[in-house]
Amino acid sequence: MAILEFLKLAFFAITRNKMRAFLTMLGIIIGVGSVIAMIGIGEGSKRASISMIQSMGSNMIMIFNGGSSRSTMGPMAMGSVEVLRDEDAAAIQQELPDSVAAATPTVRTNRPVIFQNNNYQCSIQGAGPEFLTIKGWDTASGRFFNDSEVRSQAKVCVIGNTVKDNLFPNGEDPVGQTIRIGKMPFQVLGVLEKKGASMMGDQDDVIVAPYTTVMRKIMGRDRIQMIMVSARDGKSDQAEAEVTALMRQRLKVAAKDDNPFTIRKQDDWVKMQDQQASVITTFLAVSASISLIVGGIGISNIMLVSVTERTREIGVRRALGATQRSIMLQFLVEAMVLSIFGGLIGVGMAWSAIAILQAVGVPAVTESWAIILGLGFSGVVGIAAGFLPAIKAAKLDVIDALRYE
Repeated sequence: MAILEFLKLAFFAITRNKMRAFLTMLGIIIGVGSVIAMIGIGEGSKRASISMIQSMGSNMIMIFNGGSSRSTMGPMAMGSVEVLRDEDAAAIQQELPDSVAAATPTVRTNRPVIFQNNNYQCSIQGAGPEFLTIKGWDTASGRFFNDSEVRSQAKVCVIGNTVKDNLFPNGEDPVGQTIRIGKMPFQVLGVLEKKGASMMGDQDDVIVAPYTTVMRKIMGRDRIQMIMVSARDGKSDQAEAEVTALMRQRLKVAAKDDNPFTIRKQDDWVKMQDQQASVITTFLAVSASISLIVGGIGISNIMLVSVTERTREIGVRRALGATQRSIMLQFLVEAMVLSIFGGLIGVGMAWSAIAILQAVGVPAVTESWAIILGLGFSGVVGIAAGFLPAIKAAKLDVIDALRYE
């Protein structure tokens, strides 16, 4: 019998008892929908996290004071051995032009900031003019400070949007205004464009000033805390190796000794986040696939009941010349149709759920490979679920089947 005929028989059997067919498919519907939705949420979260990391800068490499284990994402006892100097940043940029686009010394602290009656606590970042290049940032208004202002320890700064909203809530133009960081007056040169959140927090909640000013006049220290480097495209690994070699040479580190500094690449964070998100996505998908297995059991149970109910029909077909193979294929096709139809409905439900999540701001995506996986899995479940009932139907004795009431 042609496959088309089997499909017609399957659709006739399903439409004859629509409610039972729907309840039979329900496990598959929930299973496929859950697998696709969970994969979509996992993949969306991974992309959002990686996007946040990438928004922190362009091919960024960070050099910290103090050594660390490669298993950690930051230095151990950071700052306990302060070996970095601002001259190191200049040397990195000048001596490694092939792999390094820019480098700047940095320091960071938190201080209260005051403008008129508005008082706000925020992060104070000290850096050089290369800060914008490394962070992939720009000013929305005004300008950034220059080398001359860094060398002269000028009391100038640029502010982020969050700081602007808190210090200038009435919409005043901050450019040219004087704010106080602690007790020290600073002239606002510009406002940074809006950057948004990152894995480190709100990137707009920051004031950036010359590192010389922040380091010496605000923090009262003479050593930098970190060097930020921007590697050229596709040369992050090369830049890391060359920076390590240059720093060891400048610090006169013996070949047998460990680095007294720590280097971390932006790519390391991206890879770590990708690995963690993949594990979570796989766990969510496997958990959701349990519903598919339950749905397959439901289909198998109903198909066994269907074989019993249609015993006389099977006997008549066998008496008219139907082979065991055609009987088995008939019930296998029916189980597959139930499963695949349930899978298609599950795809529609998952698509709708992801659209709703996207509308409320949850990072979720519809992955085409997840849809193919869900439908493929539902087909396999249909075959597995229909196999036992199909064999039972094919092995019915013709005489006993015809006598069945």
